[in-house]
Amino acid sequence: MECARFKIVVWKSSSGTDRAPLNQFGQPAFNIPTSMEERPVSNRQIAFSLAAAIGLAACQQQAANDSNVNDSANATMTEPAIQPMTAQLLDGAGKAIGDIQVSEDANGVTLRVSAAGLPQGAHGVHLHEIGKCDTPDFKSAGAHWNPASKQHGRDNPMGAHLGDLANFDIGSGPASTSYLVGAVKMSGAENALADADGTSLVIHAKADDYKTDPSGDSGDRIACAVLAPAQGG
Repeated sequence: MECARFKIVVWKSSSGTDRAPLNQFGQPAFNIPTSMEERPVSNRQIAFSLAAAIGLAACQQQAANDSNVNDSANATMTEPAIQPMTAQLLDGAGKAIGDIQVSEDANGVTLRVSAAGLPQGAHGVHLHEIGKCDTPDFKSAGAHWNPASKQHGRDNPMGAHLGDLANFDIGSGPASTSYLVGAVKMSGAENALADADGTSLVIHAKADDYKTDPSGDSGDRIACAVLAPAQGG
């Protein structure tokens, strides 16, 4: 809504055209005789001034409403890009031993891993390039997710894979950890987990040394979760 610009003048005395009310072009609306020392405000002039004031107030209210609409739109843009989802974590026997909560925002994809029944100690964790978790060895998950064709490991000068995550330290009971995978989306981007091949998360038997290519000498695959299934099964 566009509103006209008003210049509201309520006057009682003047001594010439330089004191007269101005029109929308900044010119005197009418001439006032120089001999007129004082003239009472007419009802018509008061009514005009009140109408102009009401119109200006309406414009200000509309501007406030427009601002609220823009604020709501901006708030909508900061909401999570996808609804959070949960992927089941399986061991080599196909038993559910935990889950992975997946969420996405402007910073990337967050993975919250919860597991029970895994051996104590540090375990390598990686994203793999195929969204399949066929037991008992999870080789169906393919190699590490590596769209940039780098070598494995954050301590490798030629690394790291985009799917290389930090070790998961497990104690005597249930354990949980979180990972933020930056510059990644679930879908609709070059680096998307839900591409044609899908993506899985694999937990390994040993700790990742963060440098040995191709998998950080982290041993067998002992748990797996499908984050995005491969298309076509």
